[in-house]
Amino acid sequence: MRFQAFWLCLGLLFISINAEFMDDDVEMENFEENSEEIDVNEGELSSEIKYKTPQPIGEVYFAETFDSGRLAGWVLSKAKKDDMDEEISIYDGRWEIEELKENQVPGDRGLVLKSRAKHHAISAVLAKPFIFADKPLIVQYEVNFQDGIDCGGAYIKLLADTDDLILENFYDRTSYIIMFGPDKCGEDYKLHFIFRHKHPKTGVFEEKHAKPPDVDLKKFFTDRKTHLYTLVMNPDDTFEVLVDQTVVNKGSLLEDVVPPINPPKEIEDPSDKKPEEWDERAKIPDPCAVKPEDWDESEPAQIEDSSAVKPAGCPRKIPNPDYFEDDHPFLLTSFSALGLELWSMTADIYFDNFIICSEKEVADHWAADGWRWKIMIANANEPGVLKQLMAAAEGHPWLWLIYLITAGVPIALITSFCWPRKVKKKYKDTEYKKTDICIPQTKGVLEQEGKEEKAALEKPMDLEEEKKQSDGEMLEKEEESEPEEKSEEEIEIIEGQEERNKSNKSGSEDEMKEADESTGSGDGPMKSVRKRRVRKD
Repeated sequence: MRFQAFWLCLGLLFISINAEFMDDDVEMENFEENSEEIDVNEGELSSEIKYKTPQPIGEVYFAETFDSGRLAGWVLSKAKKDDMDEEISIYDGRWEIEELKENQVPGDRGLVLKSRAKHHAISAVLAKPFIFADKPLIVQYEVNFQDGIDCGGAYIKLLADTDDLILENFYDRTSYIIMFGPDKCGEDYKLHFIFRHKHPKTGVFEEKHAKPPDVDLKKFFTDRKTHLYTLVMNPDDTFEVLVDQTVVNKGSLLEDVVPPINPPKEIEDPSDKKPEEWDERAKIPDPCAVKPEDWDESEPAQIEDSSAVKPAGCPRKIPNPDYFEDDHPFLLTSFSALGLELWSMTADIYFDNFIICSEKEVADHWAADGWRWKIMIANANEPGVLKQLMAAAEGHPWLWLIYLITAGVPIALITSFCWPRKVKKKYKDTEYKKTDICIPQTKGVLEQEGKEEKAALEKPMDLEEEKKQSDGEMLEKEEESEPEEKSEEEIEIIEGQEERNKSNKSGSEDEMKEADESTGSGDGPMKSVRKRRVRKD
């Protein structure tokens, strides 16, 4: 049973070790059948991968891979921010096209924000404007915070299709239709989805913010891996936000945005004024109030009046003059350009593989040819669990104590369970007699033993007398304790014991004499003689 428990514990230990080393950080959905299946072993080096620049398989409004190494079609902003000092109002942040710092895919490049604590603005025109009608809108791109992120964003803006749009003047107040992407300020990790809805009566644009995702977004900012961000807006007024092809947020454009699309039918009357005799005191004491005879101080001073009804006109409400009802908010204003207008306290933010289309299959194939390579190489080059634990302990030395405790407790439990300490039993009442050992005997030793045996022959007489005395004492005690006369059977048993004692004594004397004769005669080789002890019954 103990061996079965040992093998069970050993098996559980190996299973737990294997489970720790399994990489389950990244979960990828199955791509469509038209996506190419590519398998990369974890030990395969990035230099052995034959990367090909992604090519769209369907109609797209915008696609950019940066693999050419040139910013063809992109325009750097020369604008200045309003209401700011001259030195910090300029969009002088630097952009470069580079490979990833880690887990590079040979031939794959991206757009990198290089400056720290500066304003950056860059934009590009779409192949054709996107018009919200009966086709979905799919926006997808990649981001890698190569040095982590302290405070800053990596979101994009889809700029409104207007006649006065000049990309060189692109700045924070340029009209946009959709803002989408990750952003961090302090310890607040966000994934923005904001769209600007045009009021049909006033023509004023109002920002509508989608509800925040229900998942923890921190790992997408801190793990220094390339993540894929996707926005899907459907003609049925629903939306989905995906990270690494996994839905993290979804809802309705009518119900899951703040403020709501449609305004209230009634609003407070802005012209309503207080009368001149208005008393600002909310409550006054009743001068006629008298405690009733059955007043109970233990009862609450006030209770809620369930039958109370708020009187009309507090405050007075009027119909909302700007009220409208938009049952189809998907029909937003068209956009014709994509831009990045960012400020960050951390440099080396990597952007890659922008695509805007209307078909999910096109976006999935685009991700399979680009983003999936980065994830496979990152997983293949990812350090093991031990290296990750050691790296974490470099910044937090106290983790070593946690590691020792975590590793020591299971080992101690397994050891104590499989190999328990043996408890020696002490036998106080019984002692085992060692067997006699035959060793060579010299002549002098044998002579000495002979003398001892002669002396022992003289002792049996004394022993016999002592035996008789002890037997007599025992008989006297038995007679005192049992005054009744012994039966004939008991007398026969006692006489038989005495006769056996006499025969044993005579036999032992004969044996001792024979031993003396054998040792005293002859000069031949001496043999060891085993001592015979007189047995006491």
